[in-house]
Amino acid sequence: MNTVDIDIGGTFTDCFVQFRGQVIAEKVETTHYDLAVCFLNAVKQVVERLGCPLAEFLGSVDTIRYSTTVAMNKLIERSGPPLGLITTAGFEDTIFIGKGSSQWADGSTVREQRNIARIRKPEPLIPRQRVVGVIERVDSMGRVVVPLDLDDARRKLQHLVDQGVQGFVVSLLWSFANPSHERAIKQLIREEYPEAYLGSMPVLLSSEVKPRANEYERTMTAIVDAYLHRSMKDELSTINAELIDAGYSGPLMMVHNTGGMAEVFKTAAIETYNGGPVAGLMGSRYVGSLYGWKNVIAADMGGTSFDLGLVVDGSTRTYDYRPVIDHWAVHATMLETKSIGAGGGSIAWINELLGKRLEVGPQSAGSMPGPVAYDQGGTEPTVTDADVVLGFIHPDTFHGGRKRLNRRRARSAIRDRIAEPLGIEVEEAATLIRRIVDAKMGDTIYKETALRGYDPREFVLFAFGGGGPLHACGFAERLGVRRIVTFPYSPVFCAFGASTMDVMHVYEKSRYLPLIARRTRKAGARAFFEDYDLFNGVVRELQEKAGHDVAGEGFAPEQIVFSLELDMKYGGQLNVKRVASPRMFLHSAEDVQALYAQFEREYSEAYSPLSVYRESGVEIENFILKATVPQPRVELPRFRLVGEDPDKALTGEREVLWEWGRGVEKTAIYSWDLLEPGNRIGGPAIIEAAHTTIAVPRGKVYHLDEYRHGIIDDLGQAVGRESPEERAAVTARTI
Repeated sequence: MNTVDIDIGGTFTDCFVQFRGQVIAEKVETTHYDLAVCFLNAVKQVVERLGCPLAEFLGSVDTIRYSTTVAMNKLIERSGPPLGLITTAGFEDTIFIGKGSSQWADGSTVREQRNIARIRKPEPLIPRQRVVGVIERVDSMGRVVVPLDLDDARRKLQHLVDQGVQGFVVSLLWSFANPSHERAIKQLIREEYPEAYLGSMPVLLSSEVKPRANEYERTMTAIVDAYLHRSMKDELSTINAELIDAGYSGPLMMVHNTGGMAEVFKTAAIETYNGGPVAGLMGSRYVGSLYGWKNVIAADMGGTSFDLGLVVDGSTRTYDYRPVIDHWAVHATMLETKSIGAGGGSIAWINELLGKRLEVGPQSAGSMPGPVAYDQGGTEPTVTDADVVLGFIHPDTFHGGRKRLNRRRARSAIRDRIAEPLGIEVEEAATLIRRIVDAKMGDTIYKETALRGYDPREFVLFAFGGGGPLHACGFAERLGVRRIVTFPYSPVFCAFGASTMDVMHVYEKSRYLPLIARRTRKAGARAFFEDYDLFNGVVRELQEKAGHDVAGEGFAPEQIVFSLELDMKYGGQLNVKRVASPRMFLHSAEDVQALYAQFEREYSEAYSPLSVYRESGVEIENFILKATVPQPRVELPRFRLVGEDPDKALTGEREVLWEWGRGVEKTAIYSWDLLEPGNRIGGPAIIEAAHTTIAVPRGKVYHLDEYRHGIIDDLGQAVGRESPEERAAVTARTI
């Protein structure tokens, strides 16, 4: 199967290709003015290496998979279209009130949360003057209490049009239980502004985007989706048209933050948010399974950000509670990742307000102008500039030799902006920049592991992204991680991760069902839920939607694998736990008891056994159905192990300042392309690949295994002597 996987990041665009038995990785700079340009540039780089015409290549490709940060960028830049919100009269201020101070803190930094009284509410995506309330009311059971006043709605629509809106979001109270009023408003908009007219505007209904309870999260989900909709649609239309013109006739698949993917026309804009980091996490789970590693830290250091995800006991984690996009709590079944502003392009600066404290990030130089060493007009020193000054990156070999760096300008920028104001030497300033960014990444990993009850020493660290292998030993040092793994496709790992994903759609519906009635003196023993048809009807409704969508992508019903999850809680408690249901349908009391047993086990693990309170009853709040169509996995090539001697790959030596105060050290330089599986290199050493650099400090040993994965262990550790389980996993696949 011939496939192309593209991941567009803030600084670079990554490409991972499987073509006629070859695996090729390429990387180009992101063109923010038109993402179709860097998309095609990445493909053209691959075609150049293959030596075949572009049309012939694209004509032979079966699938193109795409992940992008454009959704994240649009929210950061606040560059979406002006929208209008139509809600129930009397609830116009819901999105501005939020949920008290906790909403103010959504998406804020840890430092900001320490002084929550000073946090300002984020600027709303829809200002108050573009929010209107219409006369109508539906109750919590879906019964119409006040009919929709169409004349009132028509006047409110005209007010929004006069305000210059370019799209409508309709989110009424309890519309997930009865969407008839939302649909009537959409029909009214279509009648007033027909699609054939130039003034036609998109309309998104909260009951269609995410039919879930809790009006704040449901409304914000619809608003974020609408805010991203037009820019995503325009971008994808341009890319799709360019691909068709160039000779491609297959599907364009979008990576979703759910851990799956779907065709463009079956994708909601909000599902693309953070797709790249999620793809990297899925790729980490897949590679970990090849070795039998169940606990993996997926650490992606790119040009703009540091993205982190965890594989725990062989599984990825979804947000159980309050997933946040930018500054907004939303309803979204997203895989949990963490992102901070720490990358190769992160800018070093002096914080005058904190007594001239040196800071690194979160601002980034991006790809334009980029680090000062790029010679593209940048003036602010970055992490990459520090790496160049210290000798970790050679100016002539960066980016496969296609971009020559200016070490002199990088040094001058650090001297003028950092060293002289602090009264220190340039090399000391560069060392501090590197140490600070490594500490930020290490602290982030610590918070996501140790502070969640996991021991980071029980995890294997996967270091990827262009900067990951260069900084991995630095940020892993404080964690006690036993093993670091780098990859031949580390710089494009998120693009690689897309090749390990399945087609998947997620469907959600809020429906309150009492699984176990609350125990009272009058009731006596607990009463188990008996209306199986009600439970099964919700599941079948979601399955019908899934069947329709998957059929539209060309798959047969028998190819779908369904899994059901339920949001459940004890009566009277606030904490909701998402549980993997052991039964797709309920047919007996035994099925109900099996579901309850699963809930009690997972709830007690999450909140402690002391929180279990059977007497209060158990409630189901939401149904989440996942419809998966398994896809062929990438087949990683394996190679015969040869000797340990790496001398054939030795290209020379250069002076590298590993640590301030210890002086420069003559460091062996190796070419990754010339290394052979089985080779071992003791630190200090630098290994240069086309799009990344691997730093092996003193006390560490690097060895290349049969997948050409680079494994870094402590010098005293038995390098390459995996556990019997790990070796058995690899051996089984070799056979």
